[in-house]
Amino acid sequence: MQRRSQTAVLAAASLLLAAGCSSGGAQPQGGASSAPAKSPGAGASPSATPSSTAPPAKGSVKVTGTLASGLKSPWGVAVLPGGDLLVASRDTGKIVRVAAHGGKITELGSVPGVDPGGEGGLLGIAVSSTYGADHQVYAYFTTASDNRIARMNYDEKRPPGNQLGAPDTVFKGIPKGQIHNGGRIVFGPDKMLYAGTGETGDTGLAQDKQSLGGKILRMTPDGEPAHGNPEADSVVYDYGHRNVQGLAWDDDKRLWAAEFGQDTWDELNVIEPGRNYGWPKAEGKAKGGAAGSGFMDPVEVWKTADASPSGIAYAKGSIWMASLRGERLWRIPLNGTKPVAAPQAFLKGTYGRLRTVVAADDGALWLVTSNTDGRGTPHKGDDRILRLQVS
Repeated sequence: MQRRSQTAVLAAASLLLAAGCSSGGAQPQGGASSAPAKSPGAGASPSATPSSTAPPAKGSVKVTGTLASGLKSPWGVAVLPGGDLLVASRDTGKIVRVAAHGGKITELGSVPGVDPGGEGGLLGIAVSSTYGADHQVYAYFTTASDNRIARMNYDEKRPPGNQLGAPDTVFKGIPKGQIHNGGRIVFGPDKMLYAGTGETGDTGLAQDKQSLGGKILRMTPDGEPAHGNPEADSVVYDYGHRNVQGLAWDDDKRLWAAEFGQDTWDELNVIEPGRNYGWPKAEGKAKGGAAGSGFMDPVEVWKTADASPSGIAYAKGSIWMASLRGERLWRIPLNGTKPVAAPQAFLKGTYGRLRTVVAADDGALWLVTSNTDGRGTPHKGDDRILRLQVS
């Protein structure tokens, strides 16, 4: 359990800021850091040697089927051992299981304490790195007072709708707002829990190391600061983010993150512990580069109308990035931390807003649409999970 108090700074969000917020939609959207800390088990340094087998400059995407449809405000997705998916509904607070073969939907239950509103609600979910032994499901969600992470026992032998045990809060005090709640949680290769947070529209939180807003957090499964963090008594792994909603690791255990810009540039970043990613002092690439500004430059940037990214996944040597306002799936082929070629867009406007993408064990991707979140235009069958064959 979290044993030390955290200061949560709550901020009211203005309509001007909402125009560039994480949900995108019909409206237009828009300090030197300390040396990076060595983080045992947290992944290879982004300066690692490039791969000897880089992916081709051009890839392909083929939609091979629809796994499930009729989902309401789907947000977080976690893959169970065996391949089935757990899907969180932002606005209803429910978690369902979707069978990887046949798409049968089974309701696990609702997460108590979820207070949906704006961009808040039931957001990211993850299964424990020791799920085979403990059957723990983790959820990041908005309450009446904060954003927090809780874990619940999942007992699939119980009746549908009553398969989740009582929540055990492992971390609380993350700032909440009408916008920019972050929300993605993932267990890393080091078996630590990572969480992307937002600055709730209060831009000052991103540069405040004492705040949990606008950060990537790294903690033990019990919510304690993980060994090797930049500061031993803090879960803060890096800072200077606007709203992190995409987290993924490549084959060399480097952590990647996608985040929303305000009016100009969305970003894909490779993450180093302890580094400053610039917001709100810099959006996109800083003049003079990282060495001149003290900020880490993004690996790639997009105009906000073309992206407004949410979830990301790594497969076939590339980062795949789901885009909300941009309504397309981006492929970023990588050789180490360097792009092989310019990002390539797929499915532009075909399925509307795209919220989450996750890698399947066989190299395919699961892609989740987001047209029932209040910002999209739902069509018959929305929201849905698509299976993609990619290269």
